[in-house]
This record gives sequence, structure tokens and C-alpha cells, in this order.
Amino acid sequence: MRQDELKPPLNSKHNRKQVGRGDGSGHGTYSGRGCKGQKSRSGGTKGRGFEGGQLPLIQKLPRKRGFVNIFKIEHDIVSVGELAIFPEATEVDIEKLYQAGLIRSPKRVVKILSDGEIHHSLVVKATKFSRAAEKKILAAGGKVERT
Repeated sequence: MRQDELKPPLNSKHNRKQVGRGDGSGHGTYSGRGCKGQKSRSGGTKGRGFEGGQLPLIQKLPRKRGFVNIFKIEHDIVSVGELAIFPEATEVDIEKLYQAGLIRSPKRVVKILSDGEIHHSLVVKATKFSRAAEKKILAAGGKVERT
């Protein structure tokens, strides 16, 4: 077995480097820290995000910009003009709107708005209606039902 292949015994331990014990020790005077400067002083290491005295990025970013309203109710909006894809005398409910791809989820609040025109009668069931949308559906001979 060659000398470089030998492993040290399991209980071997190096002695800690002792610094500041005189010039004869080889680690006296500056204790291996060199001369002046931030790294030569005690407590010289700075925390996370320290950028050498330049204004840290985290301080440049704006803080406390608004808040998140956890009680906000998300609405799926459908215009009256989009309801024209359904044939006459159809009962249009939230499930049919979802199957037609007009709303994202059948569990959300659905509001019908008055954009567009409708020329045939439909029975429309939704959570909310704008007044103008309600008038357009009724004028076309349809019905409005809130669920």
C-alpha cells in the first residue's frame, strides 16, 4: 500500500489554529487577516442582502403596495350577445354556459351584461343581471330567473 492511499485513523483530529499568540507562532500581529479593511475587523461580515454599502435591492423596491381582499367575489361575465348561440326557447342555466365555454367555472357567480343584441326568446338563469341586460332579454320575449 502506498503512502498516499493510507487513511487517517477514525479518531484523528486536527488542532485548532491558534492566532494572536506572538510573531513566533506564525499567526501573530494580524492573525492571518491581513491589514486594514472590513474583513480584518471583528464583526466584519455583513448580513444577507448587503451590497458593499450600496443601497440594497430590497430597500429600492416599494413596500406595502395595496392589499389582497380575501372576501372578493370573482364574477364570470357573459354578454347578452353571447347568448345568441343558443337556439330559441332554450333554458340557459349556469351549467349550459359552462359547457358552451362562456364561463370558467360553474361554481362562480355569473353576471349577464347588456353588450350585444338578442333577437329570440330564451329563459336565462344566472346569479345576477344588469338592468339593461334584463330589459333586452325581456324585450326579445324571454324570461329572467335569478339563482
